[in-house]
Amino acid sequence: MQEQKLQELLQSLSMTEKIAQLVQVPGPMLEAEGQELGVRNELGISEEILRNVGSTLNVVGAEQIRRVQKNYLENSTHKIPLLFMADIIYGFRTVSPIPLALGCTFEPELLEKLCRATAEESVAAGAHVTFAPMADLVRDARWGRCLESPGEDPYMNGRYTAAMVKGFQEGLRETGAHRGLASCVKHYAAYGAPEGGRDYNTVDMSERRLRQEYLPAYKAGVEAGCEMIMTSFNTVDGIPSTGNGWLLNDILREEWGFDGVIITDYAAIAELVNHGVAENEKEAARMAMEAGVDIDMCTGCYAGHLEELIAEGSLSEEQLDRAVMRVLRLKNRLGLFEDPFRGADAAMEDRVTATEEKRSLVR
Repeated sequence: MQEQKLQELLQSLSMTEKIAQLVQVPGPMLEAEGQELGVRNELGISEEILRNVGSTLNVVGAEQIRRVQKNYLENSTHKIPLLFMADIIYGFRTVSPIPLALGCTFEPELLEKLCRATAEESVAAGAHVTFAPMADLVRDARWGRCLESPGEDPYMNGRYTAAMVKGFQEGLRETGAHRGLASCVKHYAAYGAPEGGRDYNTVDMSERRLRQEYLPAYKAGVEAGCEMIMTSFNTVDGIPSTGNGWLLNDILREEWGFDGVIITDYAAIAELVNHGVAENEKEAARMAMEAGVDIDMCTGCYAGHLEELIAEGSLSEEQLDRAVMRVLRLKNRLGLFEDPFRGADAAMEDRVTATEEKRSLVR
């Protein structure tokens, strides 16, 4: 779809339909089977939002994704396809060693091949976006997510991150190719440096150390062309990443030129209240939108409060439109407007999954 057509599509949407594009819900809310990480009734999402919601997560398998997409489009006013996202971190069906072990290879090119193979399986199974690679530098073995990081060296982490982004996304922008998985680099920023190794905790360091040691791997992912960035749960200099305009707008967008989609980690906008920086979910929604967050993962913050915030002048519709366009552009780059099922093929899934070639590569 041409950019002009995307703009016309954006202008045809009601305020509620625009907001819905920025809301991600668990698969069971769309009658998908599988893991549900949140409590469905707590999200407080209206039926209109749910009919026009922009994305879902942890729905896997070609047949199920085709069924969910078909049912969704039948009930959607503007027929804007869903984005299907998942944590596909070190293999889909053909499982690789954990990223910490992969880092021991000192072969970024090998990681690129592995991610290319993972993308082939994932696309055939219907996935559009992977929440990977994790680019977090880790130097405290007490932190529970060390296994997801390739290591403790900024230079090597940057090399690995770039290689994985390239591997996942190879062929993504080839028209009609049904190749490539959009890569979401996470967790921005400095998620692996919490005090005492305690997850979600405070990160407190000088700007020089942050820029010299912790930010380079994320930047390498951006320079490699990643389509998405995920915010981290932790604070940086007292401000949670999900509400941190300095990290998201000043550095990520202005300094590094990132023009893709920013998504939160699971329920991170609502957790701005837990951090004590937002009085309630309405204030949390305002902070996240002002900081530059596009997609609210599995809370009712955007769904329940953006329209009110715009009506009272706390946010502008221009801010909303910019976020929605970034989501629409990603769907367009994936070719979903031409083929909303984009490569989801059960027969192909069987043919390309756990082949001897892939198993040999993993070994």
